[in-house]
Amino acid sequence: MNHNKTRMIAEGGMAIAIAFVLNFIVLFHMPQGGSVKAASMVPLMFYAYRWGGKSGLTVSIVYGIVDFLLGFKYTIHYLSILLDYIVGYGIIGICGYFKDTTIGLFSGSLLAMVLRWCSTVVSGAVVFASYAPEGQNPWIYSMIYNASYMIPNAIINIAVLMIVYKALKKGIKSI
Repeated sequence: MNHNKTRMIAEGGMAIAIAFVLNFIVLFHMPQGGSVKAASMVPLMFYAYRWGGKSGLTVSIVYGIVDFLLGFKYTIHYLSILLDYIVGYGIIGICGYFKDTTIGLFSGSLLAMVLRWCSTVVSGAVVFASYAPEGQNPWIYSMIYNASYMIPNAIINIAVLMIVYKALKKGIKSI
């Protein structure tokens, strides 16, 4: 195994570990699941920009599996596991398919967060439809409920990534 591949694997493990630790810093918790956290997706986004989309998707999927196995669960329904954890977190790796310019950082991160929201909306409408108030369409309820914590998460993660990306990249290059 060459030095670069070893570094990529080590950084992937570190990104997963740092994201998992940041996941415990909850700023606001929703009653039926979901919460606003302290930039917990930034390590996965940074990794994806650094090593590309394929590696970013792999590390993000592994993070989703780790989060499911070690984190608090609101359900163990197979669609929730797939949509909220494997796809929901895995899609963060899509950032790696964008160039690491300011526009690429912003648009790739925004797309990743929007696709993550879409995944949680589908999960909410299908798995958690019973939480919708009587008479309300479960899809609309899921869109609103999930947006209430995903929009703040997206703002926090994208803002932090935009602020620290250049310094992190410069620091890693100097090692």
